[in-house]
Amino acid sequence: MNRLKPSWQAALAVLACLIAVALGAIAAPKVDPLAQPAGTLIYPYAATSWLIFGALLLAALIPMAKVPPMAEAVVLFIGAHLAAWLLIGGIAGFEGLARAPYFLLLAAAWLLGWRCVAVLSGLRPTDGSRTALRLIIPAIFGAWILIIWEAVTRGAGIPFILLPPPSAIGARIAGSLPILGADVRQTIFKAVLFGYVVGSGAGFVTAVLADRVAFLRRGLLPIGNMVSALPIIGVAPIMVMWFGFDWQSKAAVVIIMTFFPMLVNTVAGLAASGHMERDLMRTYASGYWPTLIKLRLPAAAPFIFNALKINSTLALIGAIVAEFFGTPVVGMGFRISTEVGRMNIDMVWAEIAVAALAGSVFYGVVALVERAVTFWHPSVRGG
Repeated sequence: MNRLKPSWQAALAVLACLIAVALGAIAAPKVDPLAQPAGTLIYPYAATSWLIFGALLLAALIPMAKVPPMAEAVVLFIGAHLAAWLLIGGIAGFEGLARAPYFLLLAAAWLLGWRCVAVLSGLRPTDGSRTALRLIIPAIFGAWILIIWEAVTRGAGIPFILLPPPSAIGARIAGSLPILGADVRQTIFKAVLFGYVVGSGAGFVTAVLADRVAFLRRGLLPIGNMVSALPIIGVAPIMVMWFGFDWQSKAAVVIIMTFFPMLVNTVAGLAASGHMERDLMRTYASGYWPTLIKLRLPAAAPFIFNALKINSTLALIGAIVAEFFGTPVVGMGFRISTEVGRMNIDMVWAEIAVAALAGSVFYGVVALVERAVTFWHPSVRGG
């Protein structure tokens, strides 16, 4: 690889810096009537503008030097994130007054962050650093989503009721931990977990029976495809009428939503084993149940875990939506619906953030269990 050839992300970052400096030089200044002496010219982030430009320029030129990729990634990381932090900190008190130089410098920092991720993705990690890189790369990518969100909402002065910045959402989460904890217990630890276990377990058992009995397989799968298309907003009120306003009705919605994905995927997985393997089991005079346990269920494991991962998100969505149609004065869906009516948009986003975090953790746990159980499968070995 020719280390003298700069990346196009770094080249664009340098160009954005130069344009930002040029526009900053000709931009009309803002006058603070309260400043002393009167009429003092003030620019947002003016005190740190040259530091921002220097950090970006240093990080943008580092790909042209003969340095190890890890050192290049470190310089890119520090330069891009330092510039972004100074930009966001400098715009405080001037929300909605940012001009073209601000957004160009932000774009330059984003391009350098992109280059940092590209360099890290191109590394050949050792066994010890492979796990660290798998965590660092998506963490940087996710951090830049929050950085751009914060910088744009503050710089452009987007109304708080339309889109609050992540810092305001984080402050609301920190100040509402008891409320959020009660909502999580009601929605996730009661309705979601119970419905997920019962729905997925019932779907798995029914799939084994459908595989054994041809009548069930031919009659149940078409019905499953139809029921899986039912809208939640149509099922949830009925479940509330049947099972009451507490978490049991939400768990019933989750059971319905998780039952048929598990059924369909398990039936497909049980048919995934090859004919040669089945013929071999028959030559050993193996019956249905030994063949099922020793051959067909292991072959169906990727399909089963795929259904479990799908259900981990469907269960959370179903429980939250079901709480819109009747619940005690606690729960994530209840909180979202009531706080929207009160125009407490930061609390709504706080609930959304907690739900997204819980869903990601749920999905990640299932994925880790899948890797531990199906370590022998080619898709896992190849990853």
